[in-house]
Parts: sequence; C-alpha cells; structure tokens
Amino acid sequence: MVRGRSSLFPWQLALLLGLLICGAPRAADRLPGLDADPSATSVSGISSGGYMAVQFHIAHSATVIGAGVLAGGPYYCAQGSVWTALYNCMEPSAWASLPPVSLLTLDTDILARSGLIDSTANLKRARVWLFTGKRDQTVDATVVQALDRYYAKYVPPAAIAYVNDVDAGHAMVTTDYGGSCAATAAPFINDCHFDAAGKLLQHIYGQLQPAAAQETGQLLVFDQTEFAGAAPYAASLADTGYAYVPRACKTARCRLHVAFHGCKQSAEAVGDKFVRHAGYNRWADSNAIIVLYPQTITRYGFGGWPLTFVYNPNGCWDWWGYSGADYHTRNGAQVRAVQAMLDRLAQPR
Repeated sequence: MVRGRSSLFPWQLALLLGLLICGAPRAADRLPGLDADPSATSVSGISSGGYMAVQFHIAHSATVIGAGVLAGGPYYCAQGSVWTALYNCMEPSAWASLPPVSLLTLDTDILARSGLIDSTANLKRARVWLFTGKRDQTVDATVVQALDRYYAKYVPPAAIAYVNDVDAGHAMVTTDYGGSCAATAAPFINDCHFDAAGKLLQHIYGQLQPAAAQETGQLLVFDQTEFAGAAPYAASLADTGYAYVPRACKTARCRLHVAFHGCKQSAEAVGDKFVRHAGYNRWADSNAIIVLYPQTITRYGFGGWPLTFVYNPNGCWDWWGYSGADYHTRNGAQVRAVQAMLDRLAQPR
C-alpha cells in the first residue's frame, strides 16, 4: 500500500460516503420567526412542568398573562433542594412540611426587588387555572392548595380557578385520549372526559372559538441547541423541541402558549404523544395560538461540555436547582432557553 493514498477503489469510497450520509441523523430545522404577539403569552404544565410553568410565569410576569397548572406547587417551593422537592413539595407530612406560603412570597418579593424576576405588580392582571386530580397519589392536593394560596397573594381571587373534583390520577387530563382516568402510568395522559387544555386556555384568554374537529396546522420539530448556548445537555435539555403552528399563524399574528410536559413525559420517553394528544392543538387551530413544546432529556451524573453533574433520571424540568442556583429566576438556564424560543417566534417572518 502506498503511504497517504486510500486502499479503497473510487466506487467503494462513493458507496461508503453514501452510507455515511444516509445513516447520519437529520438535523432539526431552525425555529422560524412567525411575528407572534409576545404580549399575549401564556404557560401551562403538568407535575414538574406545572412547577416550571409557575417559575416561568413569575419570572416573566410582564409578558406572561396567565398560567395553567396541573399537580404543581408554589414558586420556589423546593428552595434549591432536591430533598425538599421530593418530600415537602410533593408529599408533605408532619416531618416534611410544605414551606410556609408567607416565606415563599417573601422570597418572591425579594427577588422582584433585586430585579431577578419581573415585578409582582404584573400579576394583578394575570389569570390562573389550577387542577388536582382526586386520585393523584404523586403530588398531594395540599401542594396545589398551597399554590392557590400563593397566587392569591398577588392575583385577584376572581381570576383564579381551582378544579379538584375530577377522579384523575397523576396525568394530563383530556376529553378523549389516554389511559383510564384514575391511572398514573405512561404516557401520563388520561381520558377523563374533561378537557383540561381547553378549560385552562379559556380561563386565561376568555371566550374562545370551539376546538377544531381535527388538527389542520403543522407540528414543527426544531433545533433547541441554539437556545441553550449550544450546550443543551448541560441543562438537561433535548437537542430538539416542538412547536404547533396553526395554518392561520403562517400569515396572521398569533398568541403564544408554552406547554411544559411532566417527568417521564418528554419526547425521549413517550415520543410525540404529549405534543400530539395533550389537547392543545385543536384549540390552537381555531383560536390562532402557537403552542411551544420545549423538551428535556434524562441525565445521569457527569457529562457534556462544559462538564456538568446533573442527576435527572426522569427527565423532569428543573424546579429544585440541578441546572444552577438561579434556576427559578430569569437567569435560569432553562428559563432563558424557553424565553429565547419565544423571542424567536415573535421575530418577523
């Protein structure tokens, strides 16, 4: 063999190159600017996604006008501790009680005065929809009750709805898709003949047109890496996210809604079941709402570059501090990434 020259014939090189190209995963598309209205942004989520929805709402209350929270608790409940998250803020007991709402509102006020979150005065115009399933044995009803009391410190009582009379397990609740209503099992979407997505969107935005009979928009799969400083793994974020774009939103200005999945409910875990069947898309079609579905991944210990230690085996959103001490503020890695996605959607087409 001659040094510096390939031992493959030209046709073999061409075949090898073709196999490499065909076998390489296709990069997700760039999230487009769609001239969306950032002043009409809302959020919602289930479980860790519920906690994340609260965090994002409080951090960005100047632009987020409302939140829908299923099986989530008050802002900064975990106080930066995974132990507090797992016990005090999910299944509180005599030996692991919920942090007092008075303490959490004090923390909130201090963060607002320091400029790390938006002014709490913005919350006077917010609308909040809360849900706890009667059969939920993962996040106790007292946790959602605490969230109700937390929001009541800032939001007018008439603007808060609290639903606790549905025999649901720990899951996103729909009118026509998923497991039995009382179940707590993957993909954590339950058919309870109750339209949680529709109820929360109507509470936040007011009277809406009925949901479309079937989806007519486009589900985009986009590159999340550019919104996480090109290092999504460091923040337990997936390389790709989803956005549902109604047909009307390709030419008209639309509102924005962020739907945060729960633990074990990301695309990595359940495919596109949450983004397809959580119940938002048909409401989005008939009411000109773009739905953003950001995605997490599981993390086990050290990895990525820069080298980080994150233990997030269930792919939860960060509501206890695994991505940094500022996780609950505008400076939090995940909060910044999602806000950057919204900023992109608000850019001109």
